[in-house]
Amino acid sequence: QVQLVESGGGLVQPGGSLRLSCAASGSILSTYAMNWYRQGPGKQRELVAAITSGGSTNYTDSVKGRFTISRDNAKNTVYLQMNSLKPEDTADYYCNADVVVVPGLRRMDIWGKGTLVTVSS
Repeated sequence: QVQLVESGGGLVQPGGSLRLSCAASGSILSTYAMNWYRQGPGKQRELVAAITSGGSTNYTDSVKGRFTISRDNAKNTVYLQMNSLKPEDTADYYCNADVVVVPGLRRMDIWGKGTLVTVSS
């Protein structure tokens, strides 16, 4: 069974930091783009950060300079370092990955179940 499991969410004060992790497991042959999305209360899900298999990154404007996405290809894991957190960063954060699985060499778009980040004093 192919799955993504996020960890690292929690409660943090404004200005604080958190590091999210997302590990892919199962019969994965290759992992292409890995992404972090978030969905805040009453908001639509948005793409926060993306990283290609080669390490190229992209961020939504609201997190540029504060969040850093990285990945460890050997561990099939993606990270999101979040600094200078603001109350408006409060959301469920979801990991997403574009993978090729075996058998069958099927390409799949897989999602984690999410981890809650709450920024509040």
